[in-house]
This record gives sequence, C-alpha cells and structure tokens, in this order.
Amino acid sequence: MILLHASCVAIDGLGVLIRGPSGAGKSDLALRLIDEGAELVADDYCEVEAVDGILFAKAPALIAGRMEVRGHGIVPMAHRGHAPIGAVIDLAPWREIERLPRESETAVAGVTLPWIQLDPTTVSATARVRLLLRLAAATPATTSATG
Repeated sequence: MILLHASCVAIDGLGVLIRGPSGAGKSDLALRLIDEGAELVADDYCEVEAVDGILFAKAPALIAGRMEVRGHGIVPMAHRGHAPIGAVIDLAPWREIERLPRESETAVAGVTLPWIQLDPTTVSATARVRLLLRLAAATPATTSATG
C-alpha cells in the first residue's frame, strides 16, 4: 500500500486520481465532479495498491467519508470504499500545460495509466476529466516494468 497526496473520485465506477500540491484545487475539482454525479473515494490522501495489474485507491481510515471544503471546513460526505483507477490528473496552471503534450501516460505503483495535466479553474475542467475517463475505459491500464 502506498500513500499518495491526491484526491480520488469515481465516475461510473472508474476512479481518477487528482494530484497536486496543497491549495492547487484537488478538493474543489473533486467537489464539482461529485456535484455532477461522481462518488468521493478519498480527499487529499489516497492509499493505492496494484492488484493483478489494476491500481485500486481508497481513503485512509481516518479521513474516509470526509472532505475539506474551503470556507466550510471538514464535512461528512457519502463515499465509495474503493475504486479501480482509470486515469491520473496532475493539476497545473493552464499556461504551464502543453497544447500537444508528448506524454500521455504515467506509472503509479507499477501500473501505467492515461495521464493529463489540467487547470482546475477552467470551465471545461470537469468535462475534460470525464473525457479522459471515457478514453481510459476504452484502453485498459498496463503493468510497467518500473514503478
């Protein structure tokens, strides 16, 4: 089990890891996705584990079912116990994101997954997360030689 500084939501049962430094907008993006029908898996920290080439995420027990909502504090939230991860997002300001990136995958715990950088403040942010997961569902993750 690996502890990651990331939030995770599941859309139609498939999880997306949302990574970024404190204050980057992980929880805010997760909250908008939840408002559109996603399920909370973990906020701010995830435990991940590769099982038979599939990466799974869950919340550490101490924070399961809780989410930090700026201006409201820590609030209870319905959540999913765990989810297979279909994609990874790294949050970044839009000016730092390549229009046509060379990389479109990343490895987490030895599992290679679809990856993008995303500015969470853009109007299209939640639509782009859903697009990434639809594309990921069409291309299963693979186990990499490195981790």
